[in-house]
Amino acid sequence: MFRNLIFDWSGTLVDDLGPVIEATNAVLGKYEIAALDRESFRRAFRLPYREFYAELLPDVSLEELEAHFRPAFDAAVTPVTVLPHAREKLEWCSALGIRAFVLTSMDTLAFERQMDDFGFRHHFEATYSGVLDKREIIHQILETHGLNPAETAFVGDMTHDVETARHGGISSIAVLTGYNHAEILAAVRPDLTVPDLGVLRGLLDRRRGVSRPVATVGALIHDGNGHVLMVRTHKWGDRWGIPGGKIERGESSTDALRREIREETGLELRDIEFALVQDCIHSPEFKRPEHFLLLNYVARATSAAVTLNDEAEEFVWLAPADALALNLNQPTRFLLTEALEKGLV
Repeated sequence: MFRNLIFDWSGTLVDDLGPVIEATNAVLGKYEIAALDRESFRRAFRLPYREFYAELLPDVSLEELEAHFRPAFDAAVTPVTVLPHAREKLEWCSALGIRAFVLTSMDTLAFERQMDDFGFRHHFEATYSGVLDKREIIHQILETHGLNPAETAFVGDMTHDVETARHGGISSIAVLTGYNHAEILAAVRPDLTVPDLGVLRGLLDRRRGVSRPVATVGALIHDGNGHVLMVRTHKWGDRWGIPGGKIERGESSTDALRREIREETGLELRDIEFALVQDCIHSPEFKRPEHFLLLNYVARATSAAVTLNDEAEEFVWLAPADALALNLNQPTRFLLTEALEKGLV
């Protein structure tokens, strides 16, 4: 079982392939080189990226190319998004006490901005960005943090990530969600190849031989004026429900509640009151079979200004009776009914 996971960023945790292709083609266009389509780019691009550009533009310095690339990346139309299963994988690491790190070639300013935008910072013990050749510092990372190579793996989407793992004497895990095609990755023989981080999580769970209930927190949030907050999320089959999430290792339930609500809605809570606990065992409404222990609270928001992250599609403030008319997931319907009967909202 791995106790330490070093993650690549682009193509592993976030999908920024579209903006990178846009920016690369903007650079190539300045030197009258034909643009690359998505498939051509995925077959040609490689790390360290100075080698990729040296082949196409051997007489242009990397500094000059980056001066063109950075503003073009910031101006790209295609959004950067969290890859499916990435957030759940990081929460899984936190819940199990698995030490998580990032090692990426991405520009440090852009990386730091994305890490905060997606609310990922608290998942990582340390991050290393702007590293052109990851092989040059992999030993430093292992030594600095006292990581046992036998208990450590590098998770990435490119051949350079596999080569970096091998150089550091650690295991390599290739994911097929990013920059390199499966056959290109196969040529460097990673120790393990998975289609995405969701499959990796399930595989590592099976290797551990452990499948325990997952403790979560959620809040029926009201505004003090007779309205409650409902959010619609793809995780529950596009049904409406309450915001919340998993309790991390070493975190109290109320601290977890405040953090999850802040991350998912931007709201701060007051007057937090425990309501009830529910078993949720392999609900057909949830996107995958899970056994949750749902710790449900009622709380008041300090404002009504909601800012959703990528876990929900929309929100609404409405009267509790009107909320019952929505297509609610069953745990939320039960909580709302109980809260009305007890006069909690």
